[in-house]
Amino acid sequence: MNMSRRKFVRNTTLGLAAGAAASTAPAQPSPEKGETPLIVSTWPFGKASNDAALKIMLNGGTILDAIEQGIWVTESDATNKSVGLSGTPNAAGFTQLDSCIMYGPGHKAGSVAALEGIKHPISAARRVMEKTTHVMLVGEGARIFALEQGLESVPGDNRELYEKWRQHEDEHKHKPALNHDTIALLALGSDGTIAGGCSTSGLGGKLPGRVGDSPILGSGLYVDNEVGAAGATGVGENVMRYCASFMIVEFMRQGLAPHEAIVKTINRIIESEGRNNLSINFVALDKHGRYGAAGTDAGFKYSVTTPGQSRVLDNPGV
Repeated sequence: MNMSRRKFVRNTTLGLAAGAAASTAPAQPSPEKGETPLIVSTWPFGKASNDAALKIMLNGGTILDAIEQGIWVTESDATNKSVGLSGTPNAAGFTQLDSCIMYGPGHKAGSVAALEGIKHPISAARRVMEKTTHVMLVGEGARIFALEQGLESVPGDNRELYEKWRQHEDEHKHKPALNHDTIALLALGSDGTIAGGCSTSGLGGKLPGRVGDSPILGSGLYVDNEVGAAGATGVGENVMRYCASFMIVEFMRQGLAPHEAIVKTINRIIESEGRNNLSINFVALDKHGRYGAAGTDAGFKYSVTTPGQSRVLDNPGV
């Protein structure tokens, strides 16, 4: 197509000007990476665990040390009736503990369930991950293994505590958040490594041998080092039947932010279950340092800690 000399010069000049503008314009900033180390956990009592974990990481400890020893704080809290040996016993009067730990690189994981008499089940879970070729040990086998590893043990018969719980059983049933507290703690290191841990004494008055979502990978906890991590608290049966923490991480893999991924997962479950007595709550973080939480329990809160601040945040809802 013929073009006049004047039109050719004008178009050439405009093209050169545009090219110059493109070469001198400042590049668009990439999405801001969140402050690290970043630690996110369930419930207000998680803040003390977060603070302990952050201190370990800032002092040169590994991210697994931070997860394990951070959770120790909650497991040792005698006032907490849903985590550790002070947790409400099962229907036989014994406290049975569930716990797992997961390390992003290589999808390494360890888990224990229905464990009696061991002060720190999170440490037993870590030993399973690091000292055996297995992923999960349960019941008496888990207890014997923990003792062989030199972990501290105490008597597990809490019949007196159980009788007190029975006196107020109906009240507990109408306050599900008080009966299903779990510490799920997630961490993102400054080097991009992700890890998480989960620990609980489970549902008060449960049948002996009942195992909830907390020690089940993909339910109570899931970590993918290329994407992020998610952890759960609430009624384990309503979490584990949907592999909810795995689903959250997969939604983040598709590009959703942590809060969006949690809400989409909860809504997926609501479509099948309805909202009544669902009691499922989640925390999550991603590789970029973003975090989020949401749940069906109005009283659910979560804790977020970085070197700059440590705080308890409200449940933004679904």
